[in-house]
Amino acid sequence: MGNADRLRQIGDAVRAAGSLTVAELAALAGASEMTVRRDLDALAAQGVLERVRGGARSLVLRGEEPPFALRAQDGAEAKARVAAAVVDLIGDGETVVLDSGTTCLEVARLLRGRRVTVMPLSLQAVAVLAEGAGQASLLVPGGRPRPGEGALTGPLALASLAAVRFDTAVIGCCGLAADQGLTAYDLDDAAVKQAAIRSARRVVAATDSGKLTRTAHAFVTPVAALDTLVTDRSAPREALDAIGAAGVTVRTV
Repeated sequence: MGNADRLRQIGDAVRAAGSLTVAELAALAGASEMTVRRDLDALAAQGVLERVRGGARSLVLRGEEPPFALRAQDGAEAKARVAAAVVDLIGDGETVVLDSGTTCLEVARLLRGRRVTVMPLSLQAVAVLAEGAGQASLLVPGGRPRPGEGALTGPLALASLAAVRFDTAVIGCCGLAADQGLTAYDLDDAAVKQAAIRSARRVVAATDSGKLTRTAHAFVTPVAALDTLVTDRSAPREALDAIGAAGVTVRTV
């Protein structure tokens, strides 16, 4: 098992159990206790978990959003495929509003080399689009970064979105279901997503398949407001069929 896979397995296990000892994690990962202790220190530094005497405990309560660092490690290959498929839908010359989140960060990396205008809604995506000699034209919104997330929220973010009309909004989510709509964990984040959707001619939802089995508490929009859903091929067929029945074009990659 590679280092990244082991870190992800340990982070997932601690989150699922609430707390685990070093010995339990060593048996689970098939690694030495010394290796597990180093892994726990690394995960604690990323905000994924909390180190306690003899082990670790989760920082995520039931119904809360997992830390950005943990989500960034989860399903990286699937997110890369989703991001590539999303970018294929965007034509040269388009103006794009790009939501926050780990999948949208992958989209930002690919859009950097395209002749498009992008307003990213997270500090991480702003940094990606600002670096190097990319062709993309960057619009930097205002807003207050959410701690640990970098997602821009608040009145300045909403005002920035109201001032521009976009060809495409690329929206991430914390949950998506035909009956519950697109949902988020944070009410301020939900308000920014709603503003981005209102300002765009076309709405593309970009998410890994795991989100199609979840519903978060902050409602964003009904699925009928989406034009296209791009997700990975592990998505439950029943969930995809229900979303497609609402008039959404569904693409799996």
